[in-house]
Amino acid sequence: MPTVGVKRDLLFKALGRSYTDEEFDELCFEFGLELDEITSEKEIISREQGDTKASGASDVILYKIDVPANRYDLLCLEGLVRGLQVFKNKCNRYQCDLPVDPMFAALHSPQTEAVRPHAVAAVLRNITFTQERYDSFIELQEKLHQNICRKRSLVAIGTHDLDTISGPFTYTAKRPGDISFKPLNQTKEYTATQLMSLYKTDSHLRHYLHIIEDKPLYPVIYDSNGVVLSMPPIINGDHSKISLKTKNVFIECTATDQTKAKTVLDMMVTMFSEYCAQPFTVEEAEVVYPDGKTCIYPELAYRKEKLSGKFINQKVGINESTEKIAHLLTRMCLLSQATGAGDEIEVEIPPTRSDIIHACDIMEDAAIAYGFNNITRTTPRTYTVANQFPLNKLTELLRQDLAAAGFTEALNFALCSQEDIAEKLGKKISEMRAVHISNPKTAEFQVARTTLLPGLLKTIAANRKMPLPLKLFEISDVVLKDETKDVGARNSRRFCAVYYNKSPGFEVIHGLLDRTMQLLEVKPARGEGYHIQTADDSTFFPGRCADIFVRGKNVGRLGVLHPDVINRFELTMPCSALEMDIEPFL
Repeated sequence: MPTVGVKRDLLFKALGRSYTDEEFDELCFEFGLELDEITSEKEIISREQGDTKASGASDVILYKIDVPANRYDLLCLEGLVRGLQVFKNKCNRYQCDLPVDPMFAALHSPQTEAVRPHAVAAVLRNITFTQERYDSFIELQEKLHQNICRKRSLVAIGTHDLDTISGPFTYTAKRPGDISFKPLNQTKEYTATQLMSLYKTDSHLRHYLHIIEDKPLYPVIYDSNGVVLSMPPIINGDHSKISLKTKNVFIECTATDQTKAKTVLDMMVTMFSEYCAQPFTVEEAEVVYPDGKTCIYPELAYRKEKLSGKFINQKVGINESTEKIAHLLTRMCLLSQATGAGDEIEVEIPPTRSDIIHACDIMEDAAIAYGFNNITRTTPRTYTVANQFPLNKLTELLRQDLAAAGFTEALNFALCSQEDIAEKLGKKISEMRAVHISNPKTAEFQVARTTLLPGLLKTIAANRKMPLPLKLFEISDVVLKDETKDVGARNSRRFCAVYYNKSPGFEVIHGLLDRTMQLLEVKPARGEGYHIQTADDSTFFPGRCADIFVRGKNVGRLGVLHPDVINRFELTMPCSALEMDIEPFL
């Protein structure tokens, strides 16, 4: 959950009254929040860096408040105050003004399609900043960047002093060497290529460089005079930076996800439009796309949903009238009223509540407003007895007996590299039914494993100095593609064991198979029992590999590993292995 830090005195001034710490803690709980900590800037620095560094820091009391991750409207002082005021039966409505001049148009270039294809914009006219408001404005951008914007990968926010630039603005993409401007808080101009090198050592901006550094073209926004506003998602230009004296703010959001971009823009303008000369009023901007299509932003869309009072009463466990439920929802910034058609309630969803997606979200807000502590405790109408999942029960029983047989259990990662499950085992990745990770963070976690064998071999490689023989086993899931499943893949519980010694020890692995079948009460016989049959597999030594058949079905394979496989895992001794599916034995 995100944590919002607000100055206690500013918060109480905005709320119009003071609270004791206990009273405010109770208010937060009633509103569905949590007062996590009461501290000060000096106390935080002292705790993290020592008393010496804390000397001269502010003693102003700070409230650290935990807010739900999807409540973007509560990530700043303004939104928090407004939410609590509405909770106390005060309400505001937002509106858009038509642009007074076409200079606020933003022209989309087709070159941006491959980098960041979406852009939205708006203007806050005649805004008044104080130091506290300015700090809150900057902090909200940072909170949104870390939250809904996913560290600027989905959306990047740019804010500019409109009086220092002139429209229409052009959003395009150019080669890094062709982009040159003076970035925020720098003293000279840099090309985009130079900036990427400069910011590699910047503790803040270096985390965002990977988003575009491998792209042939970098996104950039110009005004009508060719002045660079920003190079999203990295840095704004110094020319249009905002300050306490800024009166008109131009807000632009570039994105790979248009829905997220519109949500972020709505949050920025609704939170700070209250400081405009005409409160809660936003000026629109026109965005012209390469195909000639035009869109007006921000949308600030209000929408209406209808649901029954019975639904809320049943789900929450209360028995309230339709009018009372409508009043509860109104206290949660969801203006509601009974329609008169039975127990139907019409709920208006404001642009600040992008977290309301389903009727269940509305029901949850009704429960919060009612007060969880006020819901009467009742005995569940159904009586159930928990039981262990059969597959897990079988797994636990096998683990104990395999350990008793002298084998040591290993537990490896479910993700591995493509090389581990393919090339190292003498197979082709195209032939594997592997589930691939779309954006792997490291080469070690590229695919979901399709076999347990590579993990055990890597475990042996990491423990080669241990006394021989090494006898390991693992019972875990592998992931296989399966078009019959709704998610396109399925888990399969496997048992794998390896024996590593100066001799292959095939008889040890074969004996372990016999013991496992004895535990599973499967007799050695064709037909209704189990038997092994010669097989050919590039992972195993030719003529030293066999399939395992149980009641006529192939459930696994055992044999002596091929010398090439052993070498690829940086091992030097012979090794035998067994791997089989245990789900057929349930």
